[in-house]
Amino acid sequence: MLDFSRIKTISIKKRKNKVRLSDLVRPENSKVIISSGEFNELASRIATAHKNKKQVIFMMGAHVIKVGMSLLIIDLMKKGVIKHIAMNGAGPIHDFELALIGETSEYVEQTIENGTFGMIEETGRILNDAIKEGAESNFGMGYSIGKKIDELDLPNKEYSILWNAYKLNVSATVHAAIGTDIIHQHPSCDGAAVGKTSYQDFRIFAESVSRLEGGVVLNVGCAVILPEVFLKALTIARNLGFKVSKITAANLDMTDHYRPRENVVTRPTSLGGKGFIIIERHEKTIPTLHRKIIDKI
Repeated sequence: MLDFSRIKTISIKKRKNKVRLSDLVRPENSKVIISSGEFNELASRIATAHKNKKQVIFMMGAHVIKVGMSLLIIDLMKKGVIKHIAMNGAGPIHDFELALIGETSEYVEQTIENGTFGMIEETGRILNDAIKEGAESNFGMGYSIGKKIDELDLPNKEYSILWNAYKLNVSATVHAAIGTDIIHQHPSCDGAAVGKTSYQDFRIFAESVSRLEGGVVLNVGCAVILPEVFLKALTIARNLGFKVSKITAANLDMTDHYRPRENVVTRPTSLGGKGFIIIERHEKTIPTLHRKIIDKI
């Protein structure tokens, strides 16, 4: 078995990044880029759910952060529209790095060649510390990372979705698969802590899904992990006797993938509600959705 304690890390200061804070779209600059009846109906359903104090769950892949959409999501959290944020394991990494240095997203095609891909000392050490501390306190991973960003008072924390969720008391969960994320490469990673905190988040997520009747769930940019997690959480809610039938479910992504289509949109709405599949770049869909929702609430 390989000795992971011998893995060599490098400082984030030595890494070139693709994404900077200046790339983020600010809420006042969001605009309708896509005009369609389908988009109008989805935005109306979200606005109605908000007015009726129903659940709005926003599941997101990490690419959403990398294309500069964080502040629009944060704005919808601040306005009370989004009640729950769910991320895959890569989401917190980019979210944290924006808070730490105001940049993220390395050039993988270069760093994979010399074995430095993902081997960032600060990202791995601090996030793994947050996860281990969270495990000791029986916290979920999302809450633990938001709390750590707050405790360290990171210079760009206001750009962090997880920090804002922590401050706003909005549920934020992280659903990790061991080995998929760069912090698992780090010698400080504790697999048991990753499992415990992510499982705690699964339980928190299932509770949110149990209150989804009349609400909205959106899957934005996650092709596998979150659609699978959602289907299992929905099964648990129904198994325990919660009524979750008339829901609005939407998948927004650049490609039409099997799991989001079946596990988020088609199967969960078979008892009622309505499903939406909108295929377009996040740089167009999220500003459009943000602006349409803001104009309706």
